[in-house]
Amino acid sequence: MAIRRLFIANRGEIAVRIVRSAKALGIETVQAHSEADADMLAVRLADHAVCIGPPAAKQSYLDADRIVAAARDAGCDAVHPGYGFLAENADFAEKVEAAGMVFVGPSPDTIRTMGDKAAARAAAIAAGVPVVPGSDGRLANADAAVAAAEKVGYPVMIKAAAGGGGRGIRIAETEEELRRLAPQAQSEAQAAFGDGGLYLERVVRDARHIEVQILGDGSRAVHCFERECSLQRRRQKVWEEAPAACLDAETRATLCASAVALAENVGYRGAGTLEYLYEPTTGSFFFIEMNTRIQVEHPVTEMVTGLDLIAEMLRVAGGEPLSVRQEDIRLDGHAIEVRINAEDPANNFMPFPGLVGALSIPEGEGVRFDGMIYEGYAIPPFYDSLLGKLIVHGPDRAAAIDRMAEALKTLCIEGVKTTVPLHAALAADPAVKAGEFHTQFLEPWLAGQTLAAE
Repeated sequence: MAIRRLFIANRGEIAVRIVRSAKALGIETVQAHSEADADMLAVRLADHAVCIGPPAAKQSYLDADRIVAAARDAGCDAVHPGYGFLAENADFAEKVEAAGMVFVGPSPDTIRTMGDKAAARAAAIAAGVPVVPGSDGRLANADAAVAAAEKVGYPVMIKAAAGGGGRGIRIAETEEELRRLAPQAQSEAQAAFGDGGLYLERVVRDARHIEVQILGDGSRAVHCFERECSLQRRRQKVWEEAPAACLDAETRATLCASAVALAENVGYRGAGTLEYLYEPTTGSFFFIEMNTRIQVEHPVTEMVTGLDLIAEMLRVAGGEPLSVRQEDIRLDGHAIEVRINAEDPANNFMPFPGLVGALSIPEGEGVRFDGMIYEGYAIPPFYDSLLGKLIVHGPDRAAAIDRMAEALKTLCIEGVKTTVPLHAALAADPAVKAGEFHTQFLEPWLAGQTLAAE
């Protein structure tokens, strides 16, 4: 049964993105919003809008019962969670289904399995996908962590079994550090995710962060090639591109095939991303986790494949099989995405909410801007600072970087400070141009930069 009326349980640029793809498919849209978001762009673009509570996310975008009730009362037959908030919450997915609506994403059981990093690791091993050497499942206590580290070898990374975004992670070089840091990681994970479970992995030095975009309909899965997201600040992605310049054709094929194997092994439905660490010195790759949702950086995959991943999610959720075969999906050129945040890079990336003044958004061949702002929009201080994503496409990586540099010169958002100067500096950096970076590259690089405020 095709989706008729869709409830969008998110905000910002991803809500705008979902509205546009849904409308292109002839699906009526109902946009959820908090009291602080009554004037956001997605509310203006959607067919209908429903207020779901006060500005605080816990009382609006994170209130599962309130969202389900609002979607049901609005006569919706499906709910799209976007990314963040409740997108990877299995209990929320169950509540949506129990209310007689379709959850646009994988089944609650799949979310639960792949959202628990220790369980996801076990699923990967069962599917024959290589994983970083580490502990077998969750760790009961510090003694169990020490015993696991003795087998794995130091340094080790202590990681939260639930959640993401870099929280609940510590690196221990010795047993003494491990015993000291494990309780800290556990407390942070408990506070952030309501789950203090931990596991260990060996630290992969100079690693590249590679992720594979997959689509599944519950019985068959395909990959849409990979992205590289190695340029990170505080484990948050800053610059994303597709394909990964560090992979040769054979490694790419093996990596992507492993992602399809794991997706099919868990009966994956919808769009998802399998994340890996790649070790250039050995040519080895290791699965680390899965995101059971659409990701912020999905547009770079769309630019190099021509697919509309949101539309494919909606079709599959409506009961259709995948519309594409693996052999239909081809790589075309190179794409790069940068995140434009309302932050001051000259002041330790301090959040900078405010009133948007005049806008100049770059346009033209190979340039795309997925945003949530308009002239006169008041950026609320309650949520993530992401304003939009600038995405470019070129025939090769060098051309894409040149196009990004030119597009950044045109992009102007008056009234607030943004991360445009950071991205302009990256696009001009010789190491970035040469592709000579890894997951630990950006923070030392930033320490040596003087980024002028925009």
